[in-house]
Amino acid sequence: MTTVALTPEATKTPNARRRSAGGSLGSYLLVRFLLIIPTIFILVTLVFVLMRTTGDPITAALGGRLGPEQLAERIHAAGYDRPLFVQYLEYLGQVFTGNFGTTISTNRPVTEVLFTYGPATFELAFYSLLVAFVIGIPLGMVAAYFRDKYPDAIFRIMAILFYATPVFFSGLLLKLVFSVWLGWLPIAGRASTSAELEMEFLSNKTGFYTIDAIQTGNPEVLLDVLAHAVLPAIALGLLTAGVFLRLVRTNVIGTLSTDYVDAARSRGVSEFRLVRTHAYRPALIPIITVIGLQIALLLGGAVLTETTFEWKGLGFMLIEFIKARDYVAVQGIVVLLAVIVALTNFIVDVIAAVVDPRVRY
Repeated sequence: MTTVALTPEATKTPNARRRSAGGSLGSYLLVRFLLIIPTIFILVTLVFVLMRTTGDPITAALGGRLGPEQLAERIHAAGYDRPLFVQYLEYLGQVFTGNFGTTISTNRPVTEVLFTYGPATFELAFYSLLVAFVIGIPLGMVAAYFRDKYPDAIFRIMAILFYATPVFFSGLLLKLVFSVWLGWLPIAGRASTSAELEMEFLSNKTGFYTIDAIQTGNPEVLLDVLAHAVLPAIALGLLTAGVFLRLVRTNVIGTLSTDYVDAARSRGVSEFRLVRTHAYRPALIPIITVIGLQIALLLGGAVLTETTFEWKGLGFMLIEFIKARDYVAVQGIVVLLAVIVALTNFIVDVIAAVVDPRVRY
């Protein structure tokens, strides 16, 4: 009788062999974290180069309003007459220490602008993402349940319309219907004047109006803040809801054709229960992986949304600084948004790796 010697590799279970071949969760997350550094470096470099294509920021902002001698003095004082590579190295050092410079048009530190108007943009992005989840995921499940029937066709058309309609156009339509014609919701702003005055006197004001409204202890202030957020959140959230709707529909349909779902169907489990219980959670995994990309889309769409609804966040101020040709402020805002997108994608990768171990193999 012949005896076959088993190697240590052969004695491993399939899961152990996959784990040893593909690496652990820790190594995967470490690699993803280290990739943030070159990503941010490339983004910062691109922003610096693009901002310098029009010349120095002083000339771009104040050219034509100052005499040649005054303009030269301002350029020399700011250091923009030095070699471009020297300016670039100094800029990198400032960025990595949290110093984004001083705005030319308002003479304020850019970090002060970021902390003042940043909470408004993040609050709008959060509400928009919430709208996208509430609308996109349930409609995607319903579309999968009624696959190739009239409801499915209607929801697919809706998804295309959600994604294809410009944010500013949907915002104007929402304002026309719900603010001008029906008078149900405020037409613009983050809160009414009385609510803003009440929040202004808070000792630990955060800039997030929802949190500040809760701190006042006045339900009317909170309702006022939420009412002002409805239309901007819907206008921006529908853009992402269209993506979620199609993604959930496709993945639920794919899950419904798997073997374990067929086994449950053969046991008499209803189609509705299959969609709600068996196909729902696996279909959410792809949603997690695209959230990072959608955050970038939301922050980009926030520029138009904030301008349409006079929602004074970073997007609104970005337009104002572009009008003033204040490229120092524009540079700081764009860099901050780029860093947020890079960090958000890392967080999404962590969540995806925890929820679905296959992503690190």
